[in-house]
Amino acid sequence: MLDDILHDYAMLLSSVDRWFARSMEVYGEDIVCAKGCSACCRGLFDITLLDACFLKQGFDRLPPLVRERVMTKALKRLDVLRALRPDLEYPYILTIWPEEEWEAFMPEGDETPCPLLGDDGLCLVYQNRPMTCRLHGIPLIDVSGEIFHDEWCTLNFTENDPLARKGIQWGFRETFQKELQIFQEFTNILLNNKINELDTLIPTALMIDFTGFDWGRWWLENSERIRIAGSAGSR
Repeated sequence: MLDDILHDYAMLLSSVDRWFARSMEVYGEDIVCAKGCSACCRGLFDITLLDACFLKQGFDRLPPLVRERVMTKALKRLDVLRALRPDLEYPYILTIWPEEEWEAFMPEGDETPCPLLGDDGLCLVYQNRPMTCRLHGIPLIDVSGEIFHDEWCTLNFTENDPLARKGIQWGFRETFQKELQIFQEFTNILLNNKINELDTLIPTALMIDFTGFDWGRWWLENSERIRIAGSAGSR
């Protein structure tokens, strides 16, 4: 069942890729995103537990020596995180704390490369990269005109305002609703509960065991703490 969920999510992510590719076709002169550009592959940001599972799937397919090098970088990053929060424990779920308490993990100006960034500037698990990685670079504007994200990479649209360009509009509301539906199906398999949000980080995602860990027990021990933190919710 987990494989079916990951397949459905892969299809949704592919639709996001098609939107980005179409935007580049329409506004190629304004968008410099290209193979080998890794300007956005720096620092830390939260990803969903579903993204973490999909990412881990790609990581597990890498050659052993490559996985070892990546894991060494990820473990060093974990040491830094634990120096900030000694109570960051396996399976490294951020939503046990209120969101404002995550900020120490993601300081402005952090230029530490993603552990999955290769020496050639390419993502080692490109086909399994998180949703956030696929959305970064240009604003997220729904076909209705609703703006979900009004920022963009400073290398893009240096002479034009993308917020005024209808060619980048897409069905983001529908896509995010579908993402939530898949996420709830995913958490229902792991936890026997449909949860709205559980987040982690890319380095810690690589260390999570999604099939051998006792997620049901973890949820029983931590659900109240997550409810108090106020971000996960359940249905």
